[in-house]
Amino acid sequence: MLTLVPTPIGNLEDITFRALEALKGCEVVLCEDTRVAKKLLGLLAKRYCIDFGQKRCIAVHEHNQKDFLDRVDPSFFNKAVVYMSDAGMPGISDPGAMLVRYAQEHGIEYDVLPGPSAAITAYAASGFLETDFCFYGFLPSKEQGRLQALEQILDHTSPTIFYEAPHRLVKTLEAIARLAPARTLFLAKELTKVHQKFFKGRAKELFEKLRGEAIKGEWVVVVEKSQTPKASLELGIDELLKLPLPKKELAKLLSRADGRPVKEWYALLTKN
Repeated sequence: MLTLVPTPIGNLEDITFRALEALKGCEVVLCEDTRVAKKLLGLLAKRYCIDFGQKRCIAVHEHNQKDFLDRVDPSFFNKAVVYMSDAGMPGISDPGAMLVRYAQEHGIEYDVLPGPSAAITAYAASGFLETDFCFYGFLPSKEQGRLQALEQILDHTSPTIFYEAPHRLVKTLEAIARLAPARTLFLAKELTKVHQKFFKGRAKELFEKLRGEAIKGEWVVVVEKSQTPKASLELGIDELLKLPLPKKELAKLLSRADGRPVKEWYALLTKN
């Protein structure tokens, strides 16, 4: 049997009783990094006075998971096998989804335990009232891809959650402040850890506040939904051109209406 086990995103006390039992009873631990897994098991053993015994730890991460599943025989899962990510919920911006698909395709019994998730924790703390939201994971590392992703996120009609690394946070805030300075953002730093901190405000204000700070730790960003009404997409070009919207937002609507690039429409709007 395969069991996906969420692990604490910071605070060790967020581990669940079911997770501890699964880790105690398994024969094999599949994990992103064997060193991280062994360290976590050691910390949990000390904190909760548990003898986990000797576990066979096998690295199954983003770069080798397909090769592992191509080679492994389904009978491997006749024993008690656990998959744990370095932190958080497997399969959510972490490996794990391919293991679930493999189990489904080969009739392998599997279970997924509930537990810590940075995305859900941040959204619950954000104060946004919508019950629907989008989860983006990590933005592309290259600048052009990141800008395209941010434009899509700012266009969403639901709040969007994404993860950000400390060395890129200020650049991301700068880009959002340039594209939509008045958009409300919620930032969660180092969730569940000693230096956990929340920030909420308009994109431009948060960029100005944090641009001179030494940014450390992992961050979750929640972006307010777009305020552009859906009904406007049903209007013709002439009607759209009459809308009292900022040129950037209007260019996006016009692009979606007739397929021409946003940049082309923006150039036309600023030229006139």
